[in-house]
Amino acid sequence: MSRSQLVVYAAVAVALLLVGARAIRGEEAAEPSFAAASSGPREASFSVGDAGGDLVVHVAGAVRRPGVYRMPAGSRVDDAVRRAGGPAPRAQLEAINLAARLADGQQVVVPELLPGGGAVAVGAGEEGPISLGTATVEQLEEIEGIGPVTAGDIVEFRDEHGGLSSIDQLDQVPGIGPATMESLRARLQP
Repeated sequence: MSRSQLVVYAAVAVALLLVGARAIRGEEAAEPSFAAASSGPREASFSVGDAGGDLVVHVAGAVRRPGVYRMPAGSRVDDAVRRAGGPAPRAQLEAINLAARLADGQQVVVPELLPGGGAVAVGAGEEGPISLGTATVEQLEEIEGIGPVTAGDIVEFRDEHGGLSSIDQLDQVPGIGPATMESLRARLQP
């Protein structure tokens, strides 16, 4: 091999190493940095290189830092509650399905335990979808086509199954037909 060929091969090898190193650094920068997000007070403002797969959720009720948070796709209600600083001292976590997957635009309302033992969903009464995990019989009765018996059946079904992760699961409740399912989809969220 001649000296000029050796110089050309060496230059090509160095160029490939530089391109490879730059590509590796670019991949690391595009990955989410959850450790940095959870280590400081600016928790709600972390960013991910590819925001296309992220969800934006509103966490309200009995949590330490209610607010709007960006969560990675596939996150669960439990992740959102932790992201909002965890449950407040009087939070009633048993009333919501912590294992349910989050949906973009969802509101997660953590109810607060009342002194008499009941729970109230802070922020209840606002217009918009009702959380399936915390909906009361009275709230369900407000939905068109849902009477007191069906509302009670829905709450009983939810309690028997340890919560629900999808509105489609309500199709298994007796007395709920296709028209009622459409009303439920419009007024409820998982």
